[in-house]
Amino acid sequence: MATADTGYLTPLKRRSSYGLLPPYMSELRVVLLGNSWSQRSSVVNFILGTNVFNTEEEPGRCLRVSGWVEEKHITLINTPNLLHPNMSDKELTEHVKTCVGYSKPGPHVFLLVLQPEDFTEEQKQRLQTILEHFSDQSFDHSLVLISTPREESPGLMEKVLESPPLIDMKKKCKFRNLKQKNLQHSELLRHLDKIVEEHSGDHVSCDVFEDKTYSSPADQSTKQKQTQKTVIDSFKAAGKCRKF
Repeated sequence: MATADTGYLTPLKRRSSYGLLPPYMSELRVVLLGNSWSQRSSVVNFILGTNVFNTEEEPGRCLRVSGWVEEKHITLINTPNLLHPNMSDKELTEHVKTCVGYSKPGPHVFLLVLQPEDFTEEQKQRLQTILEHFSDQSFDHSLVLISTPREESPGLMEKVLESPPLIDMKKKCKFRNLKQKNLQHSELLRHLDKIVEEHSGDHVSCDVFEDKTYSSPADQSTKQKQTQKTVIDSFKAAGKCRKF
């Protein structure tokens, strides 16, 4: 199970009739971002077919879990709510650094799990800034997964889908998006696989951290602290720092 020091979870096994990865790849690394811990966690549980994450209790740190689909290895990195307006630049930078360390040598896909009725213009700007700090390639490797509204009523889904922040985010990701409601397991995996194929299996290179060795916040070197300051300054300069 997870430990307070590493955030790693015990690898799981799941078999499926759908082969997730091309034969030349040994692992798929996916980073989950968004504005709802509950929804991100339910997506991880959905992919792995087991309740590895408690959807009600957010741990406040990045967690990584690995599993198997048809003998193919998939690593999912779940993040705390990096879009929260009260999160400091320092906290945000630490979470991004941890996420980069957990996804080395780099993520293949960013899965953006968005609760549509709560996705504001401020959150959109913050999410874009976070993705840009991973890499300028991040949007090309991103898939938007739109959560089902908490309260369903006639026409509500259509209304929230027309919100400018959500439309802008989908545009940035070249309109790669799915709706959570009635989503089949194989369909989600197929879309992840498609992004991998589009980039010939290449992962995102997180340039801002590429020459740095990840360590826990309690064991940072002077050089890493200088890197942290650089990223914090960058955030400040940007102004924003089966079925379900």
